[in-house]
Amino acid sequence: MPAPLEETTMTLIPYLFFEGRCEEALTFYREALGAEIVQLLRYREAPQPPPPDKVAPGSLDKIMHAHARIGAAEFMASDGSCAGQPRFQGFALALTLADAPAAQRAFAALAAQGRIDLPIGATFWSPCFGMVTDRFGMQWFVTVPASA
Repeated sequence: MPAPLEETTMTLIPYLFFEGRCEEALTFYREALGAEIVQLLRYREAPQPPPPDKVAPGSLDKIMHAHARIGAAEFMASDGSCAGQPRFQGFALALTLADAPAAQRAFAALAAQGRIDLPIGATFWSPCFGMVTDRFGMQWFVTVPASA
């Protein structure tokens, strides 16, 4: 078994594929959660065009790679193969906020044109917790720590 890597040499960042809706998603997350776009590269900016069997024709202005921050958290995103509707399955993004009013605002913003999976409210582990799937199909767990 290899030796474990030191914490300082490792970062885990989610990479989300929006299949042609990345710019719309980044705009939504900027407005809803204050996301900051750190880097944005379009397919047209690549030294070589994407292979036609990997990216839908007419996608040169789509986003090949983006790097964003929400608070101290980071994520990366892309239009991927520009295949249409994104399919996020088997995971959720957990968004932790300082207090119930902030959590309720974020929850409401994410729920716009999305789906509420569990209404936000007090639970036995949190003074404020809710589950929502946004308009892109990304599921979010919005929570306030029990110590808040």
